[in-house]
Amino acid sequence: MSQTSRIARTGVAVLLAFTAVAVLSGCSWFRKGARGDYALAAEQRPLEVPPDLNLPDTSGAMSLPPAGAAQPARPGAAPAPTASGFTVAGTRDEIFAKVGTALEGIDGLAIASKAQLLGTYDVSYQGSDFLVRVVAVESGAYVSAVDPRGLPATGEAPLKVVASLQAALAR
Repeated sequence: MSQTSRIARTGVAVLLAFTAVAVLSGCSWFRKGARGDYALAAEQRPLEVPPDLNLPDTSGAMSLPPAGAAQPARPGAAPAPTASGFTVAGTRDEIFAKVGTALEGIDGLAIASKAQLLGTYDVSYQGSDFLVRVVAVESGAYVSAVDPRGLPATGEAPLKVVASLQAALAR
């Protein structure tokens, strides 16, 4: 056996022995970031917050209103009559058709579009654009003027149209 091959075998044996010792002893080269936050200096550790301080305050989550408090309106209840809306007896579809006929009879009013499924007429009157809306309520249908934001229309033109509709539908 030659001197070179014996040195090569010895070198391989030493390398295998070193690798085995390193792996078995837990050398840091072969571990994947096993250090936890506990191994950091106190200034570098993340802030620990007690679990009860992380939760939202739920102390008033199930509180009941006082016995004499006003109750919210029932779904389907008619809103109180205002200058921008009123309630008419009848079904929504019947009133929607009557409102369309009444709108066509108002001089200077233009119906841009109507959507029976939504119960709305998009109208223009005296320079104002707004919706005339018909909604089913317990006592019939609620007819109102609504501005583009969905709020009750309070301008002079919408109020005139609502007054005209109320007079026409009261007959």
